[in-house]
Amino acid sequence: MSLKIIVLAKQVPDTRNVGKDAMKADGTVNRAALPAIFNPEDLNALEQALRLKDAYPGTTITLLTMGPGRAAEIIREGLYRGADGGYLLTDRAFAGADTLATSYALSMAVRKINEYDLILCGRQAIDGDTAQVGPQVAEKLGLSQITYVEEILNVENGKVTVKRRLERGVEIVEGNLPIVLTVNGSAPDCRPRNAKFIQKYKHAKTVTEKQTADTDYIELCNLRPYLNLEEWSVADVHADVKACGLSGSPTKVKKIESVSFQAKESKTLTPSDSEIEDLMKELIANHTIG
Repeated sequence: MSLKIIVLAKQVPDTRNVGKDAMKADGTVNRAALPAIFNPEDLNALEQALRLKDAYPGTTITLLTMGPGRAAEIIREGLYRGADGGYLLTDRAFAGADTLATSYALSMAVRKINEYDLILCGRQAIDGDTAQVGPQVAEKLGLSQITYVEEILNVENGKVTVKRRLERGVEIVEGNLPIVLTVNGSAPDCRPRNAKFIQKYKHAKTVTEKQTADTDYIELCNLRPYLNLEEWSVADVHADVKACGLSGSPTKVKKIESVSFQAKESKTLTPSDSEIEDLMKELIANHTIG
């Protein structure tokens, strides 16, 4: 048995480097001012897909991402780890999308891809923390969904069995294919890049990226079709422009603030019973604890 898997992945700003220029005046993220990384939980989802590919020969993994031209790097990162191909949704009309507009665009792209057994994505992206895109994609496609997946245990007879990690324990859940799975950060980390895949795909580019390439590179792409990364616009996925980007996003960010916590005072204690006892009495007296 072989599977057709789509992994929804996102290039996100590195939230460890958020500064005063992180937001634009309209409340959208200023992605040009921030370093970009592969969304961590999407990497967890990719690893689950790669494990299925290892277990079921003939399985194919397709990455689907939406973003500016530089988001093509996400597809290359997936190829370096064992994915088979990918599509970049890029169009000015997609800019400024909230989860509703994003899930609509992704669902339209999935419809165009058409053939799939599993759609995997991270539980949430670190630049929004909403955990809404995966479930919304499932709803728009009319598919079943399982969230908080920590491990895919088995796929057979048109069903998938997974382990869910919840706050108070775990669940073993079964669902019918095709299905959408959102994967937790508690799932196994994604495997590192494979040196052979890096050598094979390091020159893979989208149509836009190839516009600045030299003639020799164009000839190389013609000889090796796997170096051509698909790039889709709003028109390519037959999406309604009014439902995409800012025009299709009812969520508006009014203000963002950078908050830092600073200690007003501190105490240094020695590991003696008397000092610890005095501290406990102080904390109880001022109602910090107890």
